[in-house]
Parts: sequence; C-alpha cells; structure tokens
Amino acid sequence: MKISVVARSFDWRLSGPLNASALFILLNITPVFGQIIPDSTLPNPSQVSIEGNTITLDGGTEAGSNLFHSFQDFSVPTGTEAFFNNATSIENILTRVTGGNISHIDGLIRANGTANLFLLNPNGIVFGENARLDIGGSFLATTADSVTFGDGMEFSTANPNASPLLSVNVPTGLQWNGQGAEAIEVRGNGHGFTTQDPTFAPIERTQQITGLQVPAESTLALVGGNINLIGGTLTAESGRIELGAVAGTVPARVELTLLGTGWELNYAAVEEFGDIALSQQAAADVSGAGPGAVRFRLWGGD
Repeated sequence: MKISVVARSFDWRLSGPLNASALFILLNITPVFGQIIPDSTLPNPSQVSIEGNTITLDGGTEAGSNLFHSFQDFSVPTGTEAFFNNATSIENILTRVTGGNISHIDGLIRANGTANLFLLNPNGIVFGENARLDIGGSFLATTADSVTFGDGMEFSTANPNASPLLSVNVPTGLQWNGQGAEAIEVRGNGHGFTTQDPTFAPIERTQQITGLQVPAESTLALVGGNINLIGGTLTAESGRIELGAVAGTVPARVELTLLGTGWELNYAAVEEFGDIALSQQAAADVSGAGPGAVRFRLWGGD
C-alpha cells in the first residue's frame, strides 16, 4: 500500500457511540507518516509518500543541476528509509528544515546517481546508531541558517519565502545569522578496530562498524555548534572528513570549495568556535588506496 502525504495533521471528531467495528476500521486507516513533513515554500513543493518502510521523496524544485527540498520536519525513524528519488542528472540535493524540531536520523538516507546531499537544520541534528547513508556523492550536514551561492542568492531556513529563491550555481558557503548554532551528534557502538600493538601493528578492520559512510574520495562534513561523536563512526575512503564547530553567536560564514568529488571548507570568516568531542571509541576514518584528510576546526584553530 502506498500513502501520500496530503495534510500535516488529522482532526478526528466523532459523535455518538463508537462500536468495536468502527474503532477497528479507524485504527487501520489512520496513516503513520513518520516525521518527514513537506512545507509549501518552494515553487514545486517536496512530495512525500510511504510504501512499507520506505519514505520516498519526490518533487522539489530543480534549478540547473541543483534540486531543492524543503520540509517542516525531517527525521528518519529506526528501520525506515528516506529515499530521495532524484534524476541522475542532479549534482546537488539541498534539503532544509524550516520548522522548529531537531532532525533525528536513525534509518537509511538514500539518493540516486552521484548527487551530493546537503542537510540543513538550524535546530540540531542527531544521528542514531542505526543511521546509514547510501548516496553517490558527498554528504554535508549542518546547523547553519542558510546555504549561499556565488551569485548572492541564499537557500535560507530563517527566510524561506525570500525571492529570488533558487540558484543554478554551485553552493559556495554556509551562513549563520548570529542567533547561536545548535549541535550535531553522532551516536554508535564504537569503531570495532583491533590491533595487537597500536604503535607498529596494522589495524584489523574486520569488525569495523559502518556508521556514516560516503563513497571513496568524497567528503563527509558535519558543521554546526558543538560536534559530539559518542561511539559514532565516520568513513570516507581516501576522501575528506570535515568536523567544524562554529559557535555562531555572531554572524559567521564557512566557505565551500568543490574539489573534484569532494569539498574543502574554509573557516577564515568565523570568529567563534565551539567544541568537538569524540568518545566511546568514536572514529573518523579516511584510510584507503589514496590520500585522505581528517580536519577538525574548533577553538579558533585546526
């Protein structure tokens, strides 16, 4: 059975006695949409439908090779999959959350082709121990207020109805308006690496926990207030892992530069930084056949 979201809420008003048969029917036709609710701020709004455990995300507004999605709420419950059903010609999927709730991701996020996926929620983002990625490009999660472009346009959560709204250009920055930056948290069961001698012996990865992972030579970036990895694991084989703690109590901007299949982040325009904490065998792994880079930005320095 496939159910499409056509309303944000339901108001059931019943008069008179409700017998057992009516109650049974009501319980079986009341849909459960999880926590992905589109808003109406885009020219072509995002569309959400559910079939089994898969939440399919169609629609959105295309501008050149960019696809823009906008949601009132965006969370992926345990055991479910959020599938961005984008055209394979799309290079960047930009997803913003305009409501006031944290994004809790504890299922799979999937997209078509080699698109990079941006998840923007200024209220905070929490990745649970079951959170996984199945995308063909880089992944950037941020609690910034907007994504900026070279032509001066913004894809904003604070002013989602601003006009002109969309850009055909490549994203060039993340912008905070100075109201504070919420945290990003990644939870997990630890990396599972073993070694007989941590100084000289090679690391054994047969028990490695997957966690959040992007394709080889891509970028996995978490940029927000405090960044907390509590047993969380991040993997970008021969790629880049960027962890940026931007305090955001004054206006701030992080520059984005596209490098092949990955992104480089520049914090020169950030004045205040937060904390980055890795605990309970958390890991950031870029090992592979080619060079990789792990970059932490906090306390005003690398």
